[in-house]
Parts: sequence; C-alpha cells; structure tokens
Amino acid sequence: MQSIHSTDSELKPHGGEQKADIWLLFWAVLATGMAGGLGWGIRGQFGHESGAMIAGALTSLTLILLFAPRVSALKAARAVAWMTVAIGIGGSMTYGQTIGLTHDHEIHRTLDGQLNGNGEALCWGMIGLFIKGGIWIGFGGLLLGMGLGGKQYRVREMCGVMAAALALMVLGIWLINSPFDPENRILPSIYFSDSWYFEPLGHPATGVDLKPRPEVWGGFLLALVGMAVYARFKRKDRLAGRMMIAGFIAGGIGFPAGQFVQVLNAWHPELFREHGALGLFSEFTGGFNWWNTMETTFGFVFGAILAFGLWLNRHLIAIEDAAEKVTIPPRWEIGLFLFHMPLVLVSEFMQVEGWGAQLEFYIEYGPLLASLPLISIAGGRLWPYLMLFPMVAAPVVGKALRQLCYRSDQWSLTSGWLTLVVIPALLLIGLATWLIHRSGRGQTARSFAGIGLIVTAWFYFLVNSSFFGVSWPWNDERTWSSNQWIFFVFTLGLTATAILRLVQRPGSR
Repeated sequence: MQSIHSTDSELKPHGGEQKADIWLLFWAVLATGMAGGLGWGIRGQFGHESGAMIAGALTSLTLILLFAPRVSALKAARAVAWMTVAIGIGGSMTYGQTIGLTHDHEIHRTLDGQLNGNGEALCWGMIGLFIKGGIWIGFGGLLLGMGLGGKQYRVREMCGVMAAALALMVLGIWLINSPFDPENRILPSIYFSDSWYFEPLGHPATGVDLKPRPEVWGGFLLALVGMAVYARFKRKDRLAGRMMIAGFIAGGIGFPAGQFVQVLNAWHPELFREHGALGLFSEFTGGFNWWNTMETTFGFVFGAILAFGLWLNRHLIAIEDAAEKVTIPPRWEIGLFLFHMPLVLVSEFMQVEGWGAQLEFYIEYGPLLASLPLISIAGGRLWPYLMLFPMVAAPVVGKALRQLCYRSDQWSLTSGWLTLVVIPALLLIGLATWLIHRSGRGQTARSFAGIGLIVTAWFYFLVNSSFFGVSWPWNDERTWSSNQWIFFVFTLGLTATAILRLVQRPGSR
C-alpha cells in the first residue's frame, strides 16, 4: 500500500505557510476546546460511557475537519468512530469520590486526635484525577492516531488486540486495584476514592460510615499501555504512540484543571461574592452550576491540548491513495449492530428478572463494551456511521426521555417519544445512510466531518437544552442558565468552524 503524508512541505514551513500553520494551530486549539467543552459539559447530564462518547464525537470531527480534510470519507469516519468509542471507555472508572477528596474543605480528626489537613487530601485527589483523566483521554488519542497514521488494522488483528486488552485489564485490577474488602476496612495500597485514612470517623457532619467504591483504573491503565505498545512498536505506528501520550497529557491536565475551578469556589466562596476579588462577575457566577462548570472546563482544556498534540504531529497523518478495505459483509455489519445496540439499551434501562447482573456486566467495564464496536469499525463500511450517529444518540435520548417523561411530568409520553426518540432516530439513521452512500462516491473527510459536526453539535445542544428545561436567563433563574449560554456559544463556534472549512477550496489544508 502506498501512502503519502499530508505535509511534506509542512516539515519546513516558510513565509506564508508558517503563518498559515500558526493560524491553523490557533483555530484548532480554540475550536477543539469548544468541542470538548460542549461535549464534556453535556456529558455531565447523561453520564458514564454513553455521555463521554458525545465529547469523543465532537472533538474527533473537529480534529478531522481541521487536520485531515483530504483523506477519504471512510478513513475519516473510522478514525472518528474509533475515538468516539475509545473516549467512552473511561466512563467505567469511578471518580466522584476522587473529586470529593479535593472538594471537601472541612478538616477531619483522626482517632488519635491529630489532624489530617485537607491539603493532603487535595493533593492526593488531584493526583488521582490526573491519572484517571489521562487514562480517559489517552484511549481517545491512541485510537484517533491508529485511525490516521496510515496503518490499516484488520478485523482479526483487532480481535487479538482487544482480547489482550481485556486480559491486561483483569490483570491490572488484580495487581493495582486489589484487595478490596470494605467490610473489614481493607483497601488497595493506591486508592483514590474516599477512605478511612482521610475520614477515620466517617463523615463528621452526618455520622454515616464511608462507602468506598471499587476502582478499576489500574486495569484500564495496563490495557491502555498494552494497546499503545502494540501499535507503536509492533505496527510501527508513530502517530498512534504520540497521540496516546498527547491524550494522556490532555486528560491528565484537563481533569485537575476543571476541578480546580470547583475547588476554588468550594474553598473560597467569598472570592465570587459581590465584594470579593472576582466580585465584578458575581451576577454571572452566582448562577453557576459549579459541577457542570468543572466538566465544561475539563472538556475545553483536554480538547485544546489534544489539538496542539495533533498539530505537532500533523506530518504523520497519512493520505492514502489506496481504498480503505472493507472485510465485513453488510448483512454481518447490520446483524452485529442489531446485537450490540439492544444489549446496551437493555443494560442501561431495563432490569430483566434473573438477568440483571449479567446484562449490566456488558456495560460495567469500558474495554469490554468497546470491543465489538472497535472490531466492527475496523472492517466495516456501515459501522463507523451507525456508531457515530444513531448508536451514540440512543442512550442519550433514552436518558432524556426517562428524565422528562417518566421521572417528571414536564413532557407528555406522546410528545417525548415523538420528539426525543422517533424523529431523531429517523433523522440520524437517514443521515448515516446518506453519508454511507456518499462515501462510496468519493466523498472527502472535509464534507463528511463538516456536515457531521454541524448536525452533532446542534443535536446534542438541543437534547441537552430540553434536559435543562430550556434554561435561558430571561425565562429561568435556575443554575443551568450560565451553562446554557456557554453551550450555545460553543455550538455557534463549531457551526462557524464547519461552514468556514466547507467553503474553502478543496485543495486547501
């Protein structure tokens, strides 16, 4: 297979090219930051793997649009779908109590009367967020690099890779995240959730004993390293190895950076009051939902850093003159998709008597949940588009429907099912079908990513706005209004990015 890299001339840019590269860097950092901020901020309402995939879709579409507009549509769709699935893997890690270590500014007394200062818990929690954030986005960077680096990963090969990743996950949980016996107060030696070390008397305010949660980050870390080592050294995929590092740094910095914003308010709320150092913004910050602000900040930072990492390695993006190989027949693709989607939805929303634990197991561990999609995307023509559009949306609209129609009476069942399920399903399946058809007619990544970014950004903004109760400041004074504004600005920014890129001449970078 012959391939050329996208930037032979970019290795030594001169004059106008150098200015264009700097402009591309600025544009990419800002746009991908907005994509990450929008996706991760919206993720907060929908949670876990399915919510995280929103950020994976938005950031990968933006990166493809800006850095790889001339690759084939199928190559781009596979890279986007791979990163989307990969970002969802980290959703299985517990992190709420890790955030709690940094957020709780009260000082708790030890059994011997000494004080464990909150500064120690803060530092330990931030270290935990660095590691967990790095793993979370590291998977995304790795799979994006694997999709763009010019190495075609086959179905059988990906089966072996994911089998090895699952084995490494089990080994890592055993080595790093064990033993776990909370009844006897036995926890792993490296443990980033709330523990009796920091609160030996339980929660002083409530008198309730702690409820430590099992952690799996050690297994995920081992799986990530194993996949990266295979891609970099066995397959000589330089872009995959470098983007894994870029992703780890992006998530490792992004998660603590986002939490720092929340910690600042928790520890020093007076700063944001009318007469505080930041009192000039008190009218605006007074309506902040600080948890969602943390998530939005995390997304913006990781998106910006990931864009910088891809900009540094843009010369490794391969534009292949050979067609992407499709090795899975369409009937098998559809069959696998119709197996995967119901299993995910049943695991998310239904408790089948006698089968609850077995079904929940499918979505309990991210690498297991990601295995079938990653393998199918590698060899399919339909799967990348079906994964990116209807599959990512299905759990999200399901959770919105549950909140608006079943846990509250904000919407009627008829309007909820029609607006949130039936119409989006028809539109997204139709969009996927249309893009699949266009990919066979020589569509480029520029067109695919531009259209996909506009549709995806507005779709999830509108679904989230429904979840928020359309919380604009002039008709709602709840704490969602500031986030609604931020998401609206980010959606407009991504729309402008896509339109500007679509109207550029085809030969431009």
